[in-house]
Amino acid sequence: MWNDFWSFIWFFFWIFVFCAYLRVLFSIIADLFRDHSLNGWWKALLIIFLLFVPFITALVYVIARGRGMAERDVRTMQRQRAETDTYIRDVAGTASSPAAEIATAKTLLDAGTISQSEFDSVKKRALS
Repeated sequence: MWNDFWSFIWFFFWIFVFCAYLRVLFSIIADLFRDHSLNGWWKALLIIFLLFVPFITALVYVIARGRGMAERDVRTMQRQRAETDTYIRDVAGTASSPAAEIATAKTLLDAGTISQSEFDSVKKRALS
């Protein structure tokens, strides 16, 4: 099988093509389930065609619905980013101003939770 250098290159070329095809296939299947405007029967029919005539069906799908695939991908990424940003803001707490940090530190100092030196370091950090 590995007679010469070019058969080795040719083998890896087809491995690359196969992996690229799998990537396209999984993108199409994900897009089918993400698209709410497409009827369930059409989705089932397209999946059946993907099973029995995979290369032609994938090519036709990408040509016919490629723009919609990209738009749905962008919407999904924007929604996920917004959810991530919201989660990070919720976990991190509200963004506080230097005055709010100093006021919180003063409350902790008055309650005896922190010492004067800790208060001074918080105040210095907030003002810098």
